[in-house]
Amino acid sequence: MTVKAIFDAVINLDEETVKNQTQAALDAGTDVNTILNEGLIGAMDEVGELFSAGDLFVPEMLMAAEAMKAGLAILKPFLAEGQSRSKGIVVIGTVKGDLHDIGKNLVSMMMEGAGFEVIDLGVDVSTEDFLKTAEEKNAQVIALSALLTTTMPSMESTIKAVKEAGLGIRTIIGGAPVTQTFADQIGADGFSSDAPGAVKLVKQLLA
Repeated sequence: MTVKAIFDAVINLDEETVKNQTQAALDAGTDVNTILNEGLIGAMDEVGELFSAGDLFVPEMLMAAEAMKAGLAILKPFLAEGQSRSKGIVVIGTVKGDLHDIGKNLVSMMMEGAGFEVIDLGVDVSTEDFLKTAEEKNAQVIALSALLTTTMPSMESTIKAVKEAGLGIRTIIGGAPVTQTFADQIGADGFSSDAPGAVKLVKQLLA
């Protein structure tokens, strides 16, 4: 079955096969949502589980995410026709003063792989930009990343601004120096130490 072949190709980090099998599934008239949910999203869920179990590492996870995105690119025109609904909108970025993006990119790709619409603002993102974009896009979640202890206060000021705006947007944080204790201290709605955990967290917050 072609959808199973897509699933397996993502797990096997085989971008070319993902592209070929996704196209083949479309040509065979397979439902776009079936390809997306059972093939691509299902595989990324499995990748997250394998990572959490210590059977996959960050480089493999990035390659799996790239393979998934290759399939997603083929489905995009059909998804744009309204054949699939996003599970929610997440605005993500590395906070002001911080230029690290590997962890943030991984979370971004895993979120997309899980069916969320992701608006990635990149690095060195100001509180104003987070807030403005989240408001404009009607986002449900703002995800903040920091790798430097010196930029962690930016997380606090952004979360404070989000709360003061009263838009009901949830905030999650992550990054090497970030902890659950810090998240509680600054009033974030959640913290995750890795990308699969961040996806689970957002699913819980929006459930």
